[in-house]
Amino acid sequence: MDFKSIVAPSGSGTAVTAAQISQGPTIAPVARIKLYTPDEWESFTEEWAFYSLKKTYQDVVRFSGAGDKGVDVAGFTDENGFTGVWDGFQCKHYDKPLTPGIAKPEIAKVIWYSFKGDYAPPRAYYFLAPQGIGTKLNTLLKKPESLRQEVKLTWDKDCRTAITDTQEVPLEGKFLEYFEQFDFSIFKAKQPLSLIDESRQHNPFHAARFGGGLPPKPIPDSPPSAIGADESRYIEQLLSAYSDHKKEPVPSPDTLEKWASLKSHFNRQREAFYHAETLRVFVRDKVEPGTFERLQDEIHAGVVNTCDAPHGDGYQRVCAVTKAAQDMQLTANPISPIAQVQDRHGICHQLANEDRLKWTE
Repeated sequence: MDFKSIVAPSGSGTAVTAAQISQGPTIAPVARIKLYTPDEWESFTEEWAFYSLKKTYQDVVRFSGAGDKGVDVAGFTDENGFTGVWDGFQCKHYDKPLTPGIAKPEIAKVIWYSFKGDYAPPRAYYFLAPQGIGTKLNTLLKKPESLRQEVKLTWDKDCRTAITDTQEVPLEGKFLEYFEQFDFSIFKAKQPLSLIDESRQHNPFHAARFGGGLPPKPIPDSPPSAIGADESRYIEQLLSAYSDHKKEPVPSPDTLEKWASLKSHFNRQREAFYHAETLRVFVRDKVEPGTFERLQDEIHAGVVNTCDAPHGDGYQRVCAVTKAAQDMQLTANPISPIAQVQDRHGICHQLANEDRLKWTE
């Protein structure tokens, strides 16, 4: 075996990293989902539907185990549940793409249980599988009438005994009439790459599931000329610190025009505050809820002793605390790698906005 070809592929132009040596190569999300158990696949589908489609559904519910009546995950558009408008998701975890033989019993369940009145027919019913949807099934799903005929022709072989363990379900009588009128266009497929891409954009647990870190933070806009209501407290604290430093009243930012260095400092602090606000909003849908607040808590814990220590005046305290936040070693929080110096300074002012840090007595 050529070990050099393993650690340094010819022509790759890429050096082997320490992480590769200690942890092995990164597994792409589309490969990782193939290693899931069926239960993990259902759990990921539930997360995807809940976070990626939260503007579509009022509620998303997972139905695990036997007796799910063909529905693994359901998205409900209103409080009426299965009697209202809803979509169904059927999660199949096989070592090959889905075939018509796998899908037909699930289609039969939806038709049978809606015929019985156990639920209203779904608005849409999606098949999801880590290996994707096979060519033959994909073609049938795009041709509803062809799908109807395929299910009908193979009913006795594929569906009659596969709907429930308690009885056979022949395709005859009123049920056959219902079958012929049923809207087969509701049956659709969702390919794994689409799920992963939508999860990356909306699922706060995506990075924890698949790794790969967070995308770069967008560059924040410059602070508006008018001070916003959400800035009032930390601005008040800064003006108090400047007053303490100059030993004279500093009632408004306009007063700083006579001190160029303080005016410049004030502008930098506002920029930092908006950096931190941009970070807070940016990570809101990309990490587990509460992660940004934990970063605030970590920075508070790292600077509070500096804040409480003696300083010549409030301005010196601001400078010392923001420097302490800048110098902190933050490695545990998932946001740490993308938190820039301005973000750390801005978090100090977010804490001052909540009176968790105070620059003057």
